[in-house]
Amino acid sequence: MVLASLPQYLELFLASQPIVEHGYFVGPLENHLLVRKVWIAGSHDHTNYTYTKKAFPVLSLDYHHIQVPFEISLWVLLASLMKLGFHLIPRLSSIVPESCLLIVVGLLVGGLIKLAGEEVPPVLDSNLFFLCLLPPIILDAGYFLPIRPFMENIGTILMFAVVGTLWNAFFVGGLLYAVCQIEGTYLSQVELLPCLLFGSIISAVDPVAVLAVFEEIHINELLHILVFGESLLNDAVTVVLYHLFEEYSGAGEVTPMDVVLGVICFLIVSLGGIAVGAIYGILAAFTSRFTSHTRVIEPLFMFVYSYMAYLSAEMFHLSGIMALIACGAVMRPYVEANISHKSHTTVKYFLKMWSSVSETLIFIFLGVATVAGPHAWNWTFVSVTVILCLVSRVIGVVGLTFIINKFRIVKLTTKDQFIVAYGGLRGAIAFSLGYLLDKDLFPMRTMFLTAIITEIFFTVFVQGMTIKPLVDLLAVKKKQEAKRSINEEIHTQFLDHLLTGIEDICGHYGHHHWKDKLNRFNKKYIKKCLIAGERYKEPQLIAFYHKMEFKQAIELVESGGGVKLPSAVPSQVSMQNIQPKKLPPPVAERALPQFTKGREEEIRKILRSNLQKTRQRLRSYNRHTLVADPFEDGWNDFLLKKQRLIELEKKVRLADSPTHVAKRCSFDLVKTSVLLGETMKCGKISFGSHAKTPPDIERTSTDNQTQISLTTRCSKLSFFLHINLA
Repeated sequence: MVLASLPQYLELFLASQPIVEHGYFVGPLENHLLVRKVWIAGSHDHTNYTYTKKAFPVLSLDYHHIQVPFEISLWVLLASLMKLGFHLIPRLSSIVPESCLLIVVGLLVGGLIKLAGEEVPPVLDSNLFFLCLLPPIILDAGYFLPIRPFMENIGTILMFAVVGTLWNAFFVGGLLYAVCQIEGTYLSQVELLPCLLFGSIISAVDPVAVLAVFEEIHINELLHILVFGESLLNDAVTVVLYHLFEEYSGAGEVTPMDVVLGVICFLIVSLGGIAVGAIYGILAAFTSRFTSHTRVIEPLFMFVYSYMAYLSAEMFHLSGIMALIACGAVMRPYVEANISHKSHTTVKYFLKMWSSVSETLIFIFLGVATVAGPHAWNWTFVSVTVILCLVSRVIGVVGLTFIINKFRIVKLTTKDQFIVAYGGLRGAIAFSLGYLLDKDLFPMRTMFLTAIITEIFFTVFVQGMTIKPLVDLLAVKKKQEAKRSINEEIHTQFLDHLLTGIEDICGHYGHHHWKDKLNRFNKKYIKKCLIAGERYKEPQLIAFYHKMEFKQAIELVESGGGVKLPSAVPSQVSMQNIQPKKLPPPVAERALPQFTKGREEEIRKILRSNLQKTRQRLRSYNRHTLVADPFEDGWNDFLLKKQRLIELEKKVRLADSPTHVAKRCSFDLVKTSVLLGETMKCGKISFGSHAKTPPDIERTSTDNQTQISLTTRCSKLSFFLHINLA
């Protein structure tokens, strides 16, 4: 039965295999060095099998089997060697930015591939860029983002990122459309919506290019966080404008309802991306609570959760960049409190290595893609694009800074505005967005890509190479590499508490007030859930001290000083700054006054009624809303009368006769009575402005009657003395 059905199985097997020669086929057993020759008779009665043994191959070549990972490894190796060679020549690195040299290397590699007669591969594919190369750079920037200066300048950053990007997009797109309608440019077929779409692509500042250039010039922290923060937060505006203009380019018109939907979409894209990143950051922090027994996989959780945040945001067309920034910023304080120091070191160096390699590959691939083409060069379109991008950036920064400086305490100077405007670099994000355009919907896609590459080269080569000499020429303040100390941390926390208290006293709900509320909520609820053990109870200052001590110990061991110095030698960051080892001799405490229970209850009642409800009784201070004091004139009259009495006293004291002495005595009595009367009068005025007694003294009706009687008697006495003197 089995032998009878064997020919049928062989026929089915042969039908599914490619036949090389007549009667021969290459099957899976070829890898086992056995070639089969099969002859099948016409009937099902007999089948002959002939096996021919093949010589054992000593060496074989199968490049297609490992082509993709081998080429990826070659690209990474090339990028690493170029980065290594760049830093081995310090004079070259001080003149030319690293990004410029990497683009030149990419141009050379693409040229060599083309000279060899091979087709240049599309290395800078949009999926490769957005899903593989961009996330490590953004995660590194978000995880190590300086939160304090970023939040202190969040208003300025949002103005540049949102309003500035919208201004650049519509300014460049609108004027480009006007230029295209001029006769002689041969661009009359370009419509308005494609021009606005191109303006939205080319107007966004690129975070990769900004990081590559600004980290080399070591600009001060304020300017760095302004430009880099703008490049991170303008992603939401770019995504919304890109999808909006791409969607309605086929329809040919945009209605007011579409504009409203675009605004709503912007809020959803930005806030949704932040929410997704925050959720994954909290999950990463919560998972790190339970990794104390498996320290090896701690870095893996951080990377996977971060990448999942980016992919989840991209899946719903939210801002993946803002999701990564939020995820890194949220999870860092809690994760670092849970993971070991070795895991923290692994995360730090792996992120730096990963982002550095991705950044290098992006610039090399940009040069290769430039050689790969295709290009459609139009002098008018390309030159006008470069000029308009520069002009719109300058006008936008100057105009927005004029408005921002009205609300900033530390104003942005003219030099700062120049650096912010000149540092608006474009990069591979614009190229990838242009690469995603559909050729059928946008016939001018090739010309757009050529203009985008030209603008990238202009900003990276011209602006990137000249910004460092300009910073030195203008004497712009640079970043000062100073290590944080316990003293600085103490004063920082002290000023935060002081400003929060001042806002509470003034009844003003400022950002210090809300920051203090958030810190209290964080310590009371969030840290309990996300930090393992009792470490959530550790004060921030003590945690910072332990971190500094551990870091200094590692530096001491790495420098070789740990062998020579005994363990009893105290470190530079000493615990004596916080808690002295030897307490001073006890001093006899001053005896506190003893109060009765009734008196204590009375004091508590006064404090409770007058100090607890500060905001309900006091209005916030504002120098623009101050009103004139209605009793200020009365006080001035009192001072004027007092001055006249002093002058009169000087005149009277000139005479020494008995008559003058008697008059002097009577004058002193008049002066005393007048001053006493005026004082009581002013006391009534000052406390009568609110139609009630002072808040810290409770007067009874008897006290009020006594005060009125005393005032009346003083007035009568002064009148009687005036009559006698007359």
